[in-house]
Amino acid sequence: MPSSLSRTLTARLKMRHLVLLNNIQRYGSLSRLADATGISQPAATKALAEIEDIFEASLFVRAGRGLQPTKLGQLAITKARHMLQEVDAWAVEMNAVRDGRTAHLHIGATPYVPSELLTQAVMQLYERHNVAIAIKRATTDELVRSLHDREIDCVIGRSSAISGMNDLWHEVLYTQRPVLIGHEKLANRLRQLNYSWRELASMKWILPSASTPVGAKVAEMFNQSQVRPPVPVIETYSVDIIHGILSANDSIVSIVPAGIAADLIRRGGIAAIPWRMDWELPPISLIRRVRSSPLDTEEKFASILRSLCVPTKHGSDT
Repeated sequence: MPSSLSRTLTARLKMRHLVLLNNIQRYGSLSRLADATGISQPAATKALAEIEDIFEASLFVRAGRGLQPTKLGQLAITKARHMLQEVDAWAVEMNAVRDGRTAHLHIGATPYVPSELLTQAVMQLYERHNVAIAIKRATTDELVRSLHDREIDCVIGRSSAISGMNDLWHEVLYTQRPVLIGHEKLANRLRQLNYSWRELASMKWILPSASTPVGAKVAEMFNQSQVRPPVPVIETYSVDIIHGILSANDSIVSIVPAGIAADLIRRGGIAAIPWRMDWELPPISLIRRVRSSPLDTEEKFASILRSLCVPTKHGSDT
């Protein structure tokens, strides 16, 4: 049975109340909110009083020239933002169906997910199920924040980023082997040499930040060999930038997943550099929100990914 507060929210809480809560968080005060949104400050004050009356609690306290949310206020702001995002997603779904699609799925993928895998997955989802698709590329940490805030539906990335988040879950899709890459001329030179971890560390590097799963793993491998990890001359996850720099400069190296290395080598100017890589990068997972019942479109996408992530593809050894 619904609680008395649940019945009150259903009967009295309006969309304008959700918008007001979201805007208070955004602007920090009713005066700035009124100036930015074109409503009068007395109207904003009245609407806030209505919200606090609905919850029978104070949601904000005055702090300087602004408003500071209480614990209940912060919870109300978070829930209001989520509900507004659900309405936005609903509108996108409605437009997709109106345009002849069955649904809409907003996917996040780390740059180290090979374009071949992502292209095949979204094309199969579209061709088999007539789903409209939006794709966001960013680091796993950024994508997980967007997933947590309900800005996207699912993420293809590294599950280490969701440690301690009970509202998210993941399934491993495939493991990744690391590959050392550089300009073709540099690869040819290094093939003739018997170089050590220390000599490798002295080279110029392109690497992601050490705070990322891949950057941390690379640093760990150097540390285990009792060598100080290299400080990258360029810190990036961007596949386009990595290719542009390595293909134009024969003194810089990088370590990327095998699937990404294959993509870059196909573009030309870059080659794999022989080096024993007897370790794996953190695996790639499909990360999703915990739901009381699975979202049909996500399930279809997950099924397609499972079928594509077979042994030997995308840098997998298993």
